Amino acid sequence: MMIRKLQIKFVIINMSIVTIMLSVILGLVYYFTKANLEAESITMMQNIAREPFRLENPNELVEDVRLPYFIVQLGLRGELLATGGGYYDLSDKEFLDDLINVVSRSPKTFAVIEEYNLRYYRVDTPRNYYLVFSDISSERATLNNMMKTCFIIGGLSFFMFLGISIQLSKWAVKPVDLAWKQQRQFVADASHELKTPLTVIITNAELAQSPEYDDESRHRFLSSILTISRQMRSLIEKMLELARADDSDSKRNFDIVDFSRLVSNALLPFEPVFFEKGLKLETRLDKNIKVLGEESQLCQVVDVLLDNAQKYSKDGGTTWVTLKKTGKKRCLLAVANEGEGISPEEAKNIFKRFYRGDKARSRTGSFGLGLSIAESIVTGHRGKIWVESSNEINCFYVELPCL
Repeated sequence: MMIRKLQIKFVIINMSIVTIMLSVILGLVYYFTKANLEAESITMMQNIAREPFRLENPNELVEDVRLPYFIVQLGLRGELLATGGGYYDLSDKEFLDDLINVVSRSPKTFAVIEEYNLRYYRVDTPRNYYLVFSDISSERATLNNMMKTCFIIGGLSFFMFLGISIQLSKWAVKPVDLAWKQQRQFVADASHELKTPLTVIITNAELAQSPEYDDESRHRFLSSILTISRQMRSLIEKMLELARADDSDSKRNFDIVDFSRLVSNALLPFEPVFFEKGLKLETRLDKNIKVLGEESQLCQVVDVLLDNAQKYSKDGGTTWVTLKKTGKKRCLLAVANEGEGISPEEAKNIFKRFYRGDKARSRTGSFGLGLSIAESIVTGHRGKIWVESSNEINCFYVELPCL
């Protein structure tokens, strides 16, 4: 429901912007077209007024004349002296008197007489004055057709952009929808992981309070409560680590980190662990590989990969740790171990939170958060992490930009 509201809000905002832009663009096109037609008409009338009664065929428009026109010459007292132009019936005395009266009452040099669809231009001279009239019917028909075209284009554009906006809204809210689903899944998985140990703790606490059991049994119940409580604390700490790694808004204090030295130092505490389990650890690290990042977080990534390697290696298996440059601006860390192969399906899901694809993970007490934490850290450092498996050798790769 929330995603649907967000999508509708996106479409409304987007279409409001589109509607305003279309209205402004089409309005400006109409305005400038109208102003251009009016300017051409006025320029034509001014040119005619310079030579009111030139000797051309009145039924043929010359180069600078684009609209039907006629001229009226008046004396100083307003008496009609002459007329010219063959586009109107100038013998209609009542028609001419009506036009002259309208122009006489108006103080404007240019104006439109709406009743007759005429635009006039008045030119005063010392002895008389001229009135140039032009028919604007075709001009208005052009503007009306243009307005209809603008409405059609605007309507089609609106619905076209509406369809595009709906598709864009689905694309835009997709990450939000995915994050929302992941959050709900995370809460459900975390609740499930916490529910089982809480049930065990409550059951052991109730048994410890029962008078039916002796002191040795009560001690065993309390030990079980302590063990489960420590596991819950470990789970909560990992969940907090994951939340911190996911927090993209938090200020990251990135410094230049000697990644070669960091990996070498991270291997030291794991060497006795591998030795005690009878596992082999082989390393090949290029020197002086430096990256920009947060040292503690990068160390945590290496710890997660090494911890996974020692947990899921086969008996007497070998783990290989390599670090090298790949190109001028990238470096690659690889942690490979011999063990039960990871299927392609598991490889897709292994970085998901609380994912445990095999029984081995359950036996080791893993919560399925380590690789999720590593992925969040690597992504925050503009790198990528993935796993490849072949011939019972599982290899986790971490690629980071280097200096």
